[in-house]
Amino acid sequence: MTKEFACKDIGMSCGFKASAKTEEELMPKIVQHAKEAHKLDPIPAETAQKVKAAIKEKKGWF
Repeated sequence: MTKEFACKDIGMSCGFKASAKTEEELMPKIVQHAKEAHKLDPIPAETAQKVKAAIKEKKGWF
């Protein structure tokens, strides 16, 4: 299983997508992107809640 996030899932006009084995591994990728691409440092609490709610679990065949 893999955790996935895409900016478009929270209404952003952005093509960023990221995935990792766990949410703990995924969050630093999202935070770094938010800082660099969206100038969000820190990420506002409301946006962070939207991000966490938008993280999806992808089940693979392997």
